Order: sequence, then C-alpha cells, then structure tokens
Amino acid sequence: MSRAALIGAALAAMVGAGADAACRQALALGLDVSGSVDAREYRLQMEGLAAALDTGRVRQALLQMPAAPVYLLVYEWSGPEDPAVILPWTAITNAPALDAVIGQLRATERRQASPGTALGLAMREGVTHLQERSECWKLTLDLSGDGKSNLGIRPVDVKPEIEPTGITVNALVIGADAPGIGDLRQAEISGLAAYFQNSVIVGSDSFVETALGFEDYADAMARKLERELETLILGQAPLPRRSVSGARGR
Repeated sequence: MSRAALIGAALAAMVGAGADAACRQALALGLDVSGSVDAREYRLQMEGLAAALDTGRVRQALLQMPAAPVYLLVYEWSGPEDPAVILPWTAITNAPALDAVIGQLRATERRQASPGTALGLAMREGVTHLQERSECWKLTLDLSGDGKSNLGIRPVDVKPEIEPTGITVNALVIGADAPGIGDLRQAEISGLAAYFQNSVIVGSDSFVETALGFEDYADAMARKLERELETLILGQAPLPRRSVSGARGR
C-alpha cells in the first residue's frame, strides 16, 4: 500500500472511531482590497484564487477525504471598518461543492472599501473566523497582501495573541506589477516578504509565498494552497486548541 493510501486509511479510521470533528482543516483566506489594489488587480486576484482552486493538484488535495472535509472561508480586508466575508464557511465535500465555490468567487463584484491597510486587524478578523471552526484538526489563516500595514494595531503586536492557539498564519506577498527595472521588482518583493516573515506569519510550519505582480497571483496561490493542504502526518492526533483571548477586539 502506498504512503498516500496509508494516510488516507489512518484518517478514515480516525473519523470512524469518533474523532472530535469530521473536519480535517479549516482554511480562511483573507484578500487585500485596499486602495493600492485597483479594479484590474482585484479581478486578477479573485480570478486567480478561483483558478488556483481549480488546478488538478489543489482539487485532489481538497477532495481526497470527503468524510473529513476541508472547510473554506474567504473574506476581504482593507481599512479597520471594511472586512467582509464573500464566502462563508463551506465544506468541500465533493466536486460540485468545489465548483460552486469557484463560480461564486468568479461572480464576486468589487465593493467600496477605504484605502487603508489594516493588516493587524485583518489577522484578528481571520482568527475570529477560525475560532468558529475550532473543532477542525488544523486551522490555517492565509493572508494575501501587497503592502505593509499603515492603520490600526501593528501585525507584530497581534502575533503574540495568535501564537498560543495553534493557528497557522501564512502569507502570499504580491510584488509590483511592472517596475521599470527588473532588479527593482526583486528588491521590492524581497523587502515586503521579509516584513511579512517577521511581523505576520505564525506557526512552526508557516511560510511566505511570493507573486511577482497580480499577473502571477494564480500560480503563486496554487503553490501556496498545495503546501497548506498537505495531508496530516500519519498517526498524528488532533491537539486541543485554546481560544485567542485578545483576538476578538477591534
């Protein structure tokens, strides 16, 4: 029997034995819709997420165990008063459920939002949503952004609130679309990636993925989702989770 089959059998046994919840992962995706993201970039981001979810390897990862599905939630963030859920918690139990999510994302129209970038509050928003699915074996927050925080609490001050919970926070950093000099693009995205590395991501297996502009967003998101949706380690039991005492504040 292959390693993948062994993992699948082990997970099925956990569900059949009455595990705490038939949900192997809750994945909340926070999308940056601040003033630095224009209408074209917004469309590329939304279509890019839909396309990433529709790639073969991501579809396979999402659908590999319908008895213990992945739950997806997508929200947009910018200024302190602007977070909005565009896809509520949805169990990806079969291909039609996944197709419906992809179709909903492609049909989403941009709403009015303030130009600010309240990244720390976006982190708290994602944690609040993940607390609604605390029964899941793995909780992951996936934040996309093309700039540093400039409003509200600093991301680096939110990290200590999240660290005791077991929630993993990953980031997808989006570089400038078309800088005049190629080296400038690399320098810009390297600096922004370092900022997210130091101030945003949380967890021993957390990471920063990069997209060289919104044109590269779909491919970068697909790479990120493949990594985030890796099957639980064979034999690893879900650990109890603690709530985030300060994360519900606004």
